[in-house]
Amino acid sequence: MTVSVETHPVDPSEYITHHLTFFSNKPQTSVIDFSVVNYDTLFWSIAMGLLTLAILWAAARRATPGVPKRFQCAIEMLVELVEDQSKSMVHGTRTFIAPLALTVFVWVALMNSLDLIPVDLPGRVIGWLGLSEAIPHHRIVPTADLNGTFGIALGVFLLMIFYSIKIKGLGGWLHELVSAPFGAHPLLWIPNLGLNIIEYVAKTVSLGMRLFGNMYAGELLFLLIALLGGIWGFGADFTVLGFVGHVIAGSVWAIFHILIVLLQAFIFMMLTLVYLGQAHDKH
Repeated sequence: MTVSVETHPVDPSEYITHHLTFFSNKPQTSVIDFSVVNYDTLFWSIAMGLLTLAILWAAARRATPGVPKRFQCAIEMLVELVEDQSKSMVHGTRTFIAPLALTVFVWVALMNSLDLIPVDLPGRVIGWLGLSEAIPHHRIVPTADLNGTFGIALGVFLLMIFYSIKIKGLGGWLHELVSAPFGAHPLLWIPNLGLNIIEYVAKTVSLGMRLFGNMYAGELLFLLIALLGGIWGFGADFTVLGFVGHVIAGSVWAIFHILIVLLQAFIFMMLTLVYLGQAHDKH
């Protein structure tokens, strides 16, 4: 979103700060504040989730036994990829886990893909709609918000606990918490429990932080590239290099970022399968 340039010129620091500010119910005053709600993250996460369901529903509806069209072929290749990965990692029933992994991949890929939209376009659209006063800030990439990625990671954490109890039973899971990895001797219960708690926390934190870190860095780099265009003073001087660098660097990074968008979605899906597969294993 572009800060109103009619009132005063915008310096690079103000420009970046403006674009990295969420549309929230109130400003965040502490590192952890669960009362803050980022409406833009919620909106785009839900929107991309509904789009994911619509794409997969359309693929299932249009599936034919004959020669598949390009859309059906792409979805079938993706389904086959996810099924092969889930088969090698999850030793048990996959009637829920394989579709979950497919949904996670498409959902995260779509949310990541929003980073390819020009950084000032959402703000201009909001301005055209006359909503600048109601929506002073707007961030369009949900996975560049730590709250969004941690929300998905917490969902995976709850599924790990669910499948651990389902496969091993509540008693078996509790016994594993205090007996693995060092053994079931009573003197080792506390070290075992501590290590298992650390493992659960590390899995959840790393899952959310990895996706957030990569997407936040990509968003920040797009903002820095956008600032290159502001160097150009519309004159026949060296400032034109800012515009040229903006176009070239922006195009190259956008093309490379397509790989990052898909790679991060694939890594998130794979780690989800790995963690759920580990929940099926007995120690």
